Amino acid sequence: MTGPATSLSRRSVLRLAGAGAFVSATSGARLAFGAPQGADVLVVLSLRGGFDGLAAVAPIGDPDYERLRPTIATPAGAARRVDRTFGLHPAMAPLSRLWDDGSLAVVHAVGAPTSRSHTLARAEVERGAGPDVRAGWIQRALAADRDPFAATQVGVPNLPAAVAGRGDPFAVSRLGSVKVVVKQADVPIAAWQDGFGELLRGPRAELSRPAAAALRGVADLGRAGSGTAVEAGYPAGALGEALHDVARLVRADAGLRVATVDSRGWDLHAGAGRAGDGPMHDNLLELSRALAAFGAELDDDFGRVTLVTLTEFGRRAAENGSGGTDHGVAAAALVLGGTVRGGRVLGRWPGLADDQLVDGDLAVTTDHRSVLAEILGTRLGVTDLRGVFPGFTPQAVGVVRAP
Repeated sequence: MTGPATSLSRRSVLRLAGAGAFVSATSGARLAFGAPQGADVLVVLSLRGGFDGLAAVAPIGDPDYERLRPTIATPAGAARRVDRTFGLHPAMAPLSRLWDDGSLAVVHAVGAPTSRSHTLARAEVERGAGPDVRAGWIQRALAADRDPFAATQVGVPNLPAAVAGRGDPFAVSRLGSVKVVVKQADVPIAAWQDGFGELLRGPRAELSRPAAAALRGVADLGRAGSGTAVEAGYPAGALGEALHDVARLVRADAGLRVATVDSRGWDLHAGAGRAGDGPMHDNLLELSRALAAFGAELDDDFGRVTLVTLTEFGRRAAENGSGGTDHGVAAAALVLGGTVRGGRVLGRWPGLADDQLVDGDLAVTTDHRSVLAEILGTRLGVTDLRGVFPGFTPQAVGVVRAP
């Protein structure tokens, strides 16, 4: 179900009550409710198209970097050097405060996908497992935690594979304008809650309680505050609006557990630009401004939020003849929040010499599932990590602190 409202049959209501619910709206985020008040929140920001970690977090200390990228490398003199090997692209200057206060870390040479196809690699990342596994890793994490989650999709009509597995979508157009439609007739939230109250007094009480809690969360969204994303300091556009909505929900303490947000436009095969202008600069500036505003808006609640960026694959180590980069494998993941052991670039750097590359790609030294598993296990209390990522044994990354 998508669009500005929701259409639910009685059968769908019972399915919602028994298995949790997926909810969709228009601001670009997908959300999962069901946590106790004050619980940690995971935000997964998908950088769609293939994020170029070699541009964003440039290995300016690697002697082969500029050799491989003679026209698009981030110059050492323009980057903000963060250690002996790496420097942040100048468009990421808005994140300087988060880096300096230890709330932002980078895991470099991160990846896992075995395909350079957007569709196949994206599906692999969102499943967190092989093609014989249908449900997504987020859905398995929520199920392993055994909490009665009701999930919400905001802005994108199709659920990502990461949350696929069960449940029916529940759609909202904006956080401040939620309505429920049954048989094409508008029903106020209060009346909808009264209906669930009847179920809670009947034999279906145990099945109805999770969905009733989810609706209470939707009804309480007024506590999330008002004002536009731009007024809150975000850049104009879908990314800022989505992160603003997520921040409002975190601050409302409405039971948000997991949110996924999309950022598109990272497939820069041609004319990526260099340090001062071009699509890469513009994308990184929008991303950095949005993340900085997200941290500022959360204020004290930043201490229970972990945001991690994922992408379907990185870019080739060498630039192509069109001033861009083609599909590669390893990328860089940004991890930020009050939970993060930041101010560091983590992961083993494999190097860019010809004999260190793998088929022309930066070698993967950290599987992205290790990053996710550490966040899930350390911050969200998920214990069955082998169930979340079947057939995979996570390695320690050291990116988040214990509560």
